[in-house]
Amino acid sequence: MTCLGSQPKLSRSKEYARDQEVVPINKDILGMEDDPDLQFLLQGGDLLKVRSSSWKKNRYYRLLEDCETMWYESEKTFKTNQKFLLDEISAVRAGRQSEGLKKYTEENLESRCFSIIFKGRRKNLDLIASSEEEAKQWINSLQKMISNLSSLNSQQKTEHWILSCLNKADKNRDDKMSKSELKNFLHLINIEMDDDYTEMLFKKCDTSKSGYLAGDEIEHFYNLLTQREEIDVIYGAFAKTAGFMSPQNLVDFLIKEQREKATLADAHNIIQKNEPDENAKEKKLLSKDGFLMYMHHPDALVLNPDHREVYQDMSQPLNHYFISSSHNTYLMEDQLRGPSSTEAYVRALLKGCRCVELDCMDGADDEPEIYHGYTLTSKILFKDVIKAIKEYAFKTSDYPIILSLENNCSVKQQEVMARHLTSILGSALITSPLGDGMPINFPSPEELKGKFLIKGKRLNKLEASFAPDGEEDDDRDMTEDEDDEDEHEGEKRKKKNKLKLAKELSDMVVYCRSVHFSSFEDARENLSFYEMSSFSEGKAMKLAEESANSYIRHNVDKLSRVYPAGSRAGSSNYNPVPLWNAGCQIVALNFQTTCTDMDVNQGRFLVNGKSGYILKPAFMRDIDTEFDPVTLTRGDWLKPKTLHVMVISAQQLPKVNQKKSSIVDPLVKVEVYGVPADNAEKETSHVKNNGFNPEWNETFQFDVYVPELALVRFTVEDYDYSSDNEFIGQYTLPFNSLKMGYRHVPLLNRNGDVLLSAGLFVHIMVLDAE
Repeated sequence: MTCLGSQPKLSRSKEYARDQEVVPINKDILGMEDDPDLQFLLQGGDLLKVRSSSWKKNRYYRLLEDCETMWYESEKTFKTNQKFLLDEISAVRAGRQSEGLKKYTEENLESRCFSIIFKGRRKNLDLIASSEEEAKQWINSLQKMISNLSSLNSQQKTEHWILSCLNKADKNRDDKMSKSELKNFLHLINIEMDDDYTEMLFKKCDTSKSGYLAGDEIEHFYNLLTQREEIDVIYGAFAKTAGFMSPQNLVDFLIKEQREKATLADAHNIIQKNEPDENAKEKKLLSKDGFLMYMHHPDALVLNPDHREVYQDMSQPLNHYFISSSHNTYLMEDQLRGPSSTEAYVRALLKGCRCVELDCMDGADDEPEIYHGYTLTSKILFKDVIKAIKEYAFKTSDYPIILSLENNCSVKQQEVMARHLTSILGSALITSPLGDGMPINFPSPEELKGKFLIKGKRLNKLEASFAPDGEEDDDRDMTEDEDDEDEHEGEKRKKKNKLKLAKELSDMVVYCRSVHFSSFEDARENLSFYEMSSFSEGKAMKLAEESANSYIRHNVDKLSRVYPAGSRAGSSNYNPVPLWNAGCQIVALNFQTTCTDMDVNQGRFLVNGKSGYILKPAFMRDIDTEFDPVTLTRGDWLKPKTLHVMVISAQQLPKVNQKKSSIVDPLVKVEVYGVPADNAEKETSHVKNNGFNPEWNETFQFDVYVPELALVRFTVEDYDYSSDNEFIGQYTLPFNSLKMGYRHVPLLNRNGDVLLSAGLFVHIMVLDAE
């Protein structure tokens, strides 16, 4: 158990931090032995924490000896819970980028300010250093630590976690493990063993008969603990060369078990990348440790590695894609009282969202604001939102952003909106059709790379802008019933006057003109391709159930947007799958809410380079299609498959309840989402008191009729006989992105972040149905 070594003499606050229950980490794992940035964080320093114009207080921050926990204290108090994990940090941003620092600090402090942005709903931490140099040191040091921790491979993460728990269990810090400390360690790693088994394990490792474990005995215990019998069996079946896998043995495994097209060159490459033993590597052999490292490599996981990049045809018209979309993007929490924030846009965009919503209202000083009308949600400036969108729009994906404007502003402030859009977005803003002449179809995502589209009301049809001078309709009045866009039906009834549009803003609407939906027949006969409607969740679901084929044909030619019911005041979500089955492209969800529906949404857009665009199947791009997901008549969409899933084991599941005595009883659910005939759910039995290395070896079979629309979801829960099971982790991916054979499945927490070290081990087989 390697500690951090000697530290400089600590002040009272540092001594207090040292006394916390922290775990020294092996710095060699991080590759940061004697690193000056690490030493800076371990030493720590004072920073000014900013909450408001009147609340700015000094706090002492330092990195604890586990090299993954930041601890801080105030000048007067010594609270024990003032800490956070580096793994909880989403980003460290230099300067006055956050709303709080912009609002509560002066411009001359720009170089001394920085913000720590957390994952999930935790508020940003806004800080001011004593100098520009110190701010840079904090920013660079934190970013380096976060980068190094995230770059650990699976084996290193496991080693780090287990060594951390071993150190935490070593209460008296004597680098020895007594029986009671061993019992405590097992609780820390989420496993309950009866006393007889613990005694047997202890005696097996206590070769010195000293009554405690030390040195090589602890290493022996570690090896026993981390042994993967299921991996041993698989490796043993193919390791036919003096107990090792030769390149040919590895090729046999890849072809026979993993159903991959593999060559000897592929095998040599795998050995070169994954074999930790230099002697074995030199002999071109793969050891069991190297085999396990390969099985954890991203290329060997359950998700097809080819689908991690953009692999679909991106030259189809824009409306031929499902588009990752957010509802009321500005909200951080609920729909009635919660805060509005530019950070909500940043988070959605970084998750790959390509359609964001802006509810625009008249603001003070002729500056339009964004907030949820007729509610108590806070207000943010329209121009600040556009600036944030511009900065983060294309960090995750290069493909186009749709700005969905719900316009409730006066003509004067609409003109201000138009000026901000032009000055901030510049040439990236689409203000006229691509090419020459009146378009007859949408451009493709490829043609629109790096561009912004405005979705909103327009004074006249696009064709009018190509009419001879004098023929263009310039009626600035828009009657209320021309648009089904306003999602606040109760508010709309209160509005008696017609909405007037500013020509400057109206002309920016090119490919996404918001119009009222009357019927599919009316849309087919009277609407142009660029005229689109928004549907409430209830209306869209009804159409998808009762007129699915008509809805699909409508969406072959036009765009449709769906938004949550107004009754979802708590920002809950709805199941997007039935709307995708009906061809709806823009199915908007509350991105700030963690739930199964959001997991499924992120699973849909996990592939194709997380571009936020997924090409719809060919049978949903044909105007004469007969496809109906409800009746499921015969056609090209029927490609029946049988999915066989064996849930073998799990590794290092986190505790749901952080009490030391709490051990999870895990079970695994496997679900298929798709057309109604494909929807299914099956689950394993629960394993009592073992979240460290539970085994199931249970097999399930699913019939999948329309694989191109299907998604597969793996969920791990903590079984509770008296109440609902508690969520541990999940992973969702498209059916056609599954890799066959023995595969590790990463697990994501509620926020969609990877659970370090945790995962499932499964066997997948997909066969053509008879």
